[in-house]
Order: sequence, then structure tokens, then C-alpha cells
Amino acid sequence: METDIRAHMSFVPHSAQKVRNVIDLVRGKPVQEALTILKFTNKAPADPIYKVVFSAMSNAEENFGVSRDDLVVYRIYANEAPTRKWRRFGARGRFKPWLRRSSHITVVLREQQ
Repeated sequence: METDIRAHMSFVPHSAQKVRNVIDLVRGKPVQEALTILKFTNKAPADPIYKVVFSAMSNAEENFGVSRDDLVVYRIYANEAPTRKWRRFGARGRFKPWLRRSSHITVVLREQQ
């Protein structure tokens, strides 16, 4: 039986589109390799993604007794979270909205076959 080890982070202050660009680098990779890639990726969303993958790996070791060398990033995805709308007033009395987007990140790990 396949056991899925999950970790989830909500309200990450980066847009889902930018998070997905970094997520695509680690999908399907072994966990140790994925963590190394994220540590040296020069993008802002790489840090929260690193934390979620590390948390899922820790969950696997503590709760399921699975070695970190046997784990693979089976599924990883980012969904849109609520957008904060800020006001900015422009020239000639116009209104310029600033949309501060956020996202939810979910990681699912599995044992390697």
C-alpha cells in the first residue's frame, strides 16, 4: 500500500504563478536532491517551498518511520489564496489598485519503488 506523506503551507506571500515556476524544478525528484536545488535557487518563493518540503520529510521520518533517502516528491502544487487589495491614488484623481497576491503550497511525498 502506498502511503502519502503530506505537508501544507497556507497564505504564502508570493503569487501562485511565481511559486509554480520554482515548484516545476523539484517535481518528481528525490527529496534530498529537491532540497539542494531549492537551497541554491535564487528566487524568493524557494525559501517557503524549502520549508514545506523539509516539513513533509520530517513528517515521514517521525510519523511513518520512512528514511529520507527513500522519499520522492510525488506531487507538489500551488493554489491561489486570497488577494489583498490596496489602494493607490494616481494622477487626475484616478484609482490604481495594488493586488498583493498569495498562495497555498501542498507537498505529497511517497516512498521510492
